[in-house]
Amino acid sequence: MAEARSEIRRRLADREENFLRLVERGVFGHPRSPYLRLFQIAGCALDDLRQMVRAQGLEPALLALRASGVYVTYEEFKGRQPMVRGGREIPLRPGDFDNPFLQAAYQRTSGGATGAGTRVMTDLDNLRAKAARTILTDEISGLRGLPFGVWRGALPDNGVGALLSRLPDGRIPEKWFTPITDRELRPALEFRLATEYVLRMSRLCGVPLPRPEPVPIAEAARVARWVAGCIETRGGCHLRAHVSLLVRVSQAAREAGLDLTGAVFGGGGEPPTAAKVAQIKASGARYLPSYNVSEFGKVGAACLRPVEPNDHHLCRDHLALIQHRRQVPGTDLEVDAFLFTTLLPSAPKLAINVETDDYGVLERRSCGCPWEAEGLDVHVRGIRSFRKLTGEGMTLVGSDVLRILEEVLPSRFGGSPTDYQLVEEEDERGLTRLSLVVSPSVALESEAAVLDALLEGLRAGSPAADLARATWSAAGSLRVVRREPVWTGRGKLMPLHLSSQRSQ
Repeated sequence: MAEARSEIRRRLADREENFLRLVERGVFGHPRSPYLRLFQIAGCALDDLRQMVRAQGLEPALLALRASGVYVTYEEFKGRQPMVRGGREIPLRPGDFDNPFLQAAYQRTSGGATGAGTRVMTDLDNLRAKAARTILTDEISGLRGLPFGVWRGALPDNGVGALLSRLPDGRIPEKWFTPITDRELRPALEFRLATEYVLRMSRLCGVPLPRPEPVPIAEAARVARWVAGCIETRGGCHLRAHVSLLVRVSQAAREAGLDLTGAVFGGGGEPPTAAKVAQIKASGARYLPSYNVSEFGKVGAACLRPVEPNDHHLCRDHLALIQHRRQVPGTDLEVDAFLFTTLLPSAPKLAINVETDDYGVLERRSCGCPWEAEGLDVHVRGIRSFRKLTGEGMTLVGSDVLRILEEVLPSRFGGSPTDYQLVEEEDERGLTRLSLVVSPSVALESEAAVLDALLEGLRAGSPAADLARATWSAAGSLRVVRREPVWTGRGKLMPLHLSSQRSQ
């Protein structure tokens, strides 16, 4: 614990110098780096950057760089759009944003919620760098000594990473449930072999990891019974999974009459909205949000005195975060988009002002939480994606419909937030349809009534949402479909889902 605290504080004290060292070697000392071209177009040499950072501070320097064109959009970072600055196109090749200092131990893919996932290389130094935060998190959050289980997929999903994450703290996971069975998705041979290799080596090293136990999403009661059994025999339990899966476990526990008081649920993958967290708390479990970006690692540590369910202390020891006001494509809506910069040489990707599709509130606030005493006094909260659905030329931003799907419809028609989803898909004529998917378990007297409720909710939302409502109503683009909402291959339930049939 003393070593973990010392390491976090040392990184915080050395943020600016760590950044400059990383840029010196990974950008100005790496001719293939696309960032080198960005700095050259901006007219910023290494000595200029050093002077700027030491005179102004890291974040002000990053803001100045963003204004000069040193940034990467989400589409550029994902390789879906060419990078153009000052009228000049910067060629991008696969792996251009990979950390050139990385010695890859294994690779995985990011979630790909808005398209194909990105391959992320991970080395052992990267896992070692995460260990200090993990040990400190377990101590501050009261997780040490609790039985630990995971409900995450095998490779190429990051279930292996979730298993390895607690080993530096001496916590060997007792259960590894996998939500996706071979009937839905059978991983490629290389990933099956890699998983088997990790499991066998863990036994040789004296820290035997559990084998994956397939538990389909519909059988969440099996996970709930394991959690309840740990609470009964050992006083508590720690379960990590995506938020929607944790909601499923909580609902299954309530239906089975199980009290999960003493359980701590942790996970991310999707926004932990007030409606989802309320479902978890109703079972007796405590929820700790998690904010991670596959390419950059852990972004925030859960605040223990939050002002909202998704309130985190920014992990400033290895990341810098600034915001830039930008317009969401296809709308009049503007958001304060997040741009990330990595600071440690072990980061999977080298990032300088890289935009994700996330936005939210970034603030320095005193909360009295133990993380504040550790030097993490900047909060990031209200995190949302401005990922969108389109139809008839109209664009719908996730935040416009999230409250309707997770609060308005369940309170009026029954069910829970996991029973409703808005899906963009193509019909037999190739026309884009927006389907309001409602689980058959919800007893609807009238499909027209639930559709009217969605439309009225859009009418009361932003101007862009109301315009979309009017256009889709006139075009007949909206319909109600009675089926189970679509879960991703990584066990996530996204309120807005882009069908695989969407034209590329």
